[in-house]
Order: sequence, then structure tokens, then C-alpha cells
Amino acid sequence: MTEGVYTLNEALAARAAAAGNPATTKAVVLAGGRGTRLAPYTSVLPKPLMPIGDRSILEIVVGQLADHGFTDIAFSVGYLSHLIRAVFDHRADPRVGIRYVHEETALGTAAPLRLVEGLDETFIAMNGDVLTTLDYRDLVRHHCEAGNALTIATRERTVKIDYGVLHLTGAGATRRVSAFEEKPEIVSSVSMGVYVFDPRALEYVPGGAYFDLPDLVQALLQAGEHVGAYTYGGLWFDIGRQDDYEQAAATWLDAREEASEEVPMPAAAAQ
Repeated sequence: MTEGVYTLNEALAARAAAAGNPATTKAVVLAGGRGTRLAPYTSVLPKPLMPIGDRSILEIVVGQLADHGFTDIAFSVGYLSHLIRAVFDHRADPRVGIRYVHEETALGTAAPLRLVEGLDETFIAMNGDVLTTLDYRDLVRHHCEAGNALTIATRERTVKIDYGVLHLTGAGATRRVSAFEEKPEIVSSVSMGVYVFDPRALEYVPGGAYFDLPDLVQALLQAGEHVGAYTYGGLWFDIGRQDDYEQAAATWLDAREEASEEVPMPAAAAQ
């Protein structure tokens, strides 16, 4: 009996390792949104093409996926998709193959996955406007070992309330104050916009209708499926508003410069 269980565990471990192989794991990048909060920039550029130094966000994302061994990438595109095609037709990364899936109408962040063919094994999906130093290989490995239907990369985010917050008891116009907090900070675990899916999760996504990731999470939890969280503490920027973009661009470039300065020069070059 013990030997049989050990063999079964070995088989499950081998299956997880195979499923987490980046060379065979497909990646889907969601790049079809309008990015209205970044207007007026996004009136002429889709948000994933916003520049960070001499490259767009989406080019950085594709380069990182390639660095981690993910070579089969699908772009889910819609708004100004011809500009995304133009960039990658002329500045394609030779390490990856890119295919396009077009959203005729806005479908949210989960429904477009139903349009992508071949998602019959574990795959990674992410927003096309995420800047992070997350190790995608480790994320996929964690997902496969945990046996989740969906794993969400998470980051702690601190939100400062710029007011004195009152804790009240009672009811009516006149209530008693039980506590007072001056400008408290609230720490929450938030989604990074990077996900790993088991194919069975797609069974909970309706076809041809608007459906977001939060809708999918609720559907999975109601069905008793396992939804996991992969906590990450490194660099991560969710580029939503102009202030977010400007801070992300400056911090990202500074971080890359510091990293390059820490790399020692080859002996031949140092002579």
C-alpha cells in the first residue's frame, strides 16, 4: 500500500512539473481595453503601448515572458488593435510566437479567454498593462503543485485615509464615538492582474457575454473549486491613472538602471 501511494505521489508530481513547463504553457495577454482613466493619452494609443523608456509596456511584458521560457503567446485585442499589430510586426521578439484574438465587443477580463483556441492545459493570463518583476515560472509551478482551478498573483497594497476616521455606536442623528483614528492606513491583499488557470476554470465562463475575473472567482467559489493566492513582495505597478503611469515609468526605469549597475563587468571588458 505504501509503495502504491508513493508511486501515485510521484506520478502527480511529474504531472505538475510537466504542466508547469513554460515551453509548453500558453500565455494570454489581455490587451483589448480602452484605458479611459489614462485619457487623453489612450485616445491615440492603447494602454499596453504606453512607453516605458524606449519600449512599450506590452513589449516589456512579452520580453519578460520570453525570458521565463513562455513562447506561445496570444494577444486578446480590441481597441486600436491595428497599432498593437503594427508594433509587433516591426519589433517582434524572435523568441516567441504571437497570435491575435479579436474582441468584436468589450467582453471584460474573463470572457475573452473563451475565444482563445488550444487552452486545454494549464495556462497563464495577465493584463497587458502590468509592470512587475514577478517570476512567472514560479507562479505556474506553485499553481500546479497546489491543484487550484485558478491562482491569483497578489500584492499587499496600503491605502491611506486622509481623514480622521470615527468608530460609532448606536443609531440616529446623535451617536457615540467609541474610537478615533487619525489618517489610518489600510493594508489589503489585491490582485496583480496575473493569473494561472486550470482549463476546468473556463467551464464557468459563459460564452458570448461580458464576464469579468471577479465574476469568475465568485462562480468558482460557489462551485467549491479551489482558488489560490500567490503572494509577491517585489516590484508591481498597476497602470490605471496618469499619476500611476508617471510613477511607474520613473520607478521602473530607476530600478532597471540600478540592476544593470550591480551586474559586474566581464573580466575582458574590465581590463
